[in-house]
Amino acid sequence: MGTRPDPELSLIMSERRHLINLAYRLLGSLADAEDVVQETYARWYAMSRQQQEAIDSPAAWLTRVAGRICLDLLRSARARRERYVGEWIPEPLPERTEWPDGQPGDPADRVTLDESINMAFLVVLESMTPAERVAFILHDVFRYPFAEVAAVVGRTPAACRQLATSARRRIRDSRVPAAPSSQQAGVVRAFKRAWEGKDINALIAILDPEATATGDGGGLVTAALHPVQGAEPIARFFADRMDARSGLELVERTVNGQPGLVAQLDGVTVSVLAFDIAGDRIKHIWAVLNPEKLRPWTGS
Repeated sequence: MGTRPDPELSLIMSERRHLINLAYRLLGSLADAEDVVQETYARWYAMSRQQQEAIDSPAAWLTRVAGRICLDLLRSARARRERYVGEWIPEPLPERTEWPDGQPGDPADRVTLDESINMAFLVVLESMTPAERVAFILHDVFRYPFAEVAAVVGRTPAACRQLATSARRRIRDSRVPAAPSSQQAGVVRAFKRAWEGKDINALIAILDPEATATGDGGGLVTAALHPVQGAEPIARFFADRMDARSGLELVERTVNGQPGLVAQLDGVTVSVLAFDIAGDRIKHIWAVLNPEKLRPWTGS
């Protein structure tokens, strides 16, 4: 006879997708999110059966522990970011249907895509204090009451309410009116054609005059160490890059739930580009070239 499934194990493991989704939004890194979830489960199974049975809600316990681990990581991230070579951009994610075969193998490892996952949103989260980010994500995105948020952040519910309010203000101040997805796709397609044609005037026409382009190579591949600002400098930068990389192929893909581009050499993804679009102009371009952040795109 086969062993009977453990209903408690099924219950505990069913929280995996929720924890991955939470940790990715808190950290902006799928790799770090996976590590957090692994550590959370390790702490659960390090307890005795008696200790586990004394916990009223295992799901709430798992969320609380994962949130605290993320908070600790965010607090130490500032020092790590100071050592990071160049600009740090959150790890881009493909549409769920576009994951390479077997990467990741378990659907529970995939992040649910919604507005709280687009690159512009994640970049604003990076400007928040760790406590603001955790309070905001737990309350505004995952709808946890402030009493539960307080248990993670280690502050009073009233203080957590203030943190979330401050975070909400940052989001509101940075937000540009969102263009419909079809309109965004048209702008990205026009950028792709102009870039492929090295048409500087066409690139300038589709870029906001105050546009910013940021690259993230992590010191592992060549990327601009500082953001490029202004429509003409960005247009010339991208045209020069197309000159420098013969055989570069641009493919339209969904990046963090929005229209984006993937640059490939010999069929291998070498860069993923996300865009922030207002009306018919591009305001921000984020290009991730760091191969460690491209695992979901390469299957490596």
